[in-house]
Amino acid sequence: MISYKFRMYPNKQQTEKLDFALDICRQAYNIMLGELRDQAIIDRNMIQSILPDLKICEPRFGEVYSKTLQYECYKLFSNLSALSALKKQGRKVGQLKFKGKKFFDTITYNQSGFDLEHIFGKNGRLKLSKIGDVKLKLHRLPEGNVKQVTLKRMNDKWFAFVISDGKTRLKHGDKVLGIDLGINHYLVDSEGNKVEHPKNYERMLPKLKMAHRNLSKKKKGSKNRLKAKKSLNRIYEKVNNQRTDFLHKTSTNLIRQCKVIVVEDLNIKGMMEQRYFNAKNITDSSWNKFIQMLEYKAENSGVEIIKVNPKDTTKICSNCGHIQKMHLWERTYKCKDCLFEMCRDENSAINIKFLGLGQPYVEIVSDFPSGEQLSMKQEAITSTQC
Repeated sequence: MISYKFRMYPNKQQTEKLDFALDICRQAYNIMLGELRDQAIIDRNMIQSILPDLKICEPRFGEVYSKTLQYECYKLFSNLSALSALKKQGRKVGQLKFKGKKFFDTITYNQSGFDLEHIFGKNGRLKLSKIGDVKLKLHRLPEGNVKQVTLKRMNDKWFAFVISDGKTRLKHGDKVLGIDLGINHYLVDSEGNKVEHPKNYERMLPKLKMAHRNLSKKKKGSKNRLKAKKSLNRIYEKVNNQRTDFLHKTSTNLIRQCKVIVVEDLNIKGMMEQRYFNAKNITDSSWNKFIQMLEYKAENSGVEIIKVNPKDTTKICSNCGHIQKMHLWERTYKCKDCLFEMCRDENSAINIKFLGLGQPYVEIVSDFPSGEQLSMKQEAITSTQC
């Protein structure tokens, strides 16, 4: 299955219908959740049978395509299953909450009620039952048959997420690389190639500070405060779009070069707790999202992704296997045993590659206390570049 994201351009009348359908779906979700809470024994069929009665009692529910309301029942029980799975893992979970207008932003057309047409160039039309023919920018044609369309409102903009049964396959290369993720350089591979960190959040920080100050000066509940909040949200949206674009391009480039990629199995949450003063930089890096992109693109392209424990990968000499302590400010690895010198990130990437390929000529044993054996991703935080 492939998901495509297209920007929609509804007119004023279509926007009103979309907003109305979104609110009706939210109300249907809340009504079914209320019935679910009243049940002693959960019965999904009984919950879904409420929908025909709603259309009789409240005619406004009949003004929305029936499949979208039925999907809210599926969404409700999917959320319930997710909570049950978390509870089985020992996580503390509460109960499902009723959705307010600010926390409900999607309408799903499943299987029917929609039709996607290409007009010319990048112009397209999405036909939606009981809403109309909405213009959208069709920057590429979906492969295969379209199975589902989800409409999402984001910062007063509407987007269509189109899911098809097509399959895309990137052509992979022949390289075998180890990847060391960092902050000064976003990544350094085992061949010494570096990808600079875009630092999108840092570049947009002056605008964000100004927008936050502007928002704080506005009276709560006023229209000016609403405008200021929308302006702030647009800046955050731009930061997120820039970050996602960079991650997609970087991950795709790696897939096209490699047949095997070895990465670190990072504990992002633990790193942010141990280095709370740098949690902002770690969050901006989005390493988890990057690795997830690598994994699903690798699965479609026949590339193997290997995860290894990052422990001591920066302390080990990739030339002789000697282990020594490395301070965060030390950017060059100078082996005290064989006098080998190399950029610490490249040295770490080589060790990661060896670990992933199962070449245990380096004994991964450390003489340092366990408190010093932190993830090596905390290294590039306050230091200079290689």
